[in-house]
Formats: sequence, C-alpha cells, structure tokens
Amino acid sequence: MQKVGILNSSIAKVLADLGHTDTIVIGDCGLPVPAGVPKIDLALKWGTPSFMEVVSEVAKYMEIEKVEVAAEIQEKNPDVYAALKELFPQQQWIIDKDHEAFKAATAKAKAVIRTGEITPYANIILHSNVIF
Repeated sequence: MQKVGILNSSIAKVLADLGHTDTIVIGDCGLPVPAGVPKIDLALKWGTPSFMEVVSEVAKYMEIEKVEVAAEIQEKNPDVYAALKELFPQQQWIIDKDHEAFKAATAKAKAVIRTGEITPYANIILHSNVIF
C-alpha cells in the first residue's frame, strides 16, 4: 500500500503514465466526458469533493507545464478563478478558449476526473511537463 501521495489508484496510475504534453482534466459534476476518454468519478454528493480540493491535491504530485481554463470562469466563478491563480501563480495560463472550445479540448485528455463541484465553469486542463 502506498504511504504518501494520491491514494486513489486510478488517479495515481494516470499521473504515473503521463508524458510531456499529455493532459488531464479536473471538472465539476456537470462537465461532459467525451466518448473514449476515461472518467474517474470522485463525486459523492453536491460539493464533495470540491474542485479546489482535488486540483490542489493533484497539483502536489503532477509536474505541470500549463493550465487551461475557459474564459467564462473569470466572470462567472471569480472565487474559484482567484483560488486557481493563487495555486498556479507561475504557470503559463491558457484562457483564450470559450467553454465550448474548452470542452472540445477535453477529447484529447488521458482522463477526466469528476468532482462533486456545483459551481459554474469549475474545470481545468492540466498539461504535463517533464521532471528534468
């Protein structure tokens, strides 16, 4: 049994298998998952686990090159947007997509992690970096 790190075996495996430029998505409970993209469903009840709880934990164990959000998050969910800016202050941000383009980009993800989040546009694409 793993002593530290992410205990969810599906998430741990996805992170271990990532290569440079691969992506994963962490989303609210309403984000559609494209056909063929594995879904890791953590949603237990409304709000649990929260989007930021999952993003913060994954960020501890993933080498992240870029973060990508839909442009609408800035206006429609300023609290989550501010929390993301605090968590990823040095990352290269991609915010030029609207929500429809963001959803289309999720089709290339290695996995979508579904949270219990119920606030709008609480979705992010994390782009993997290399550790050297």
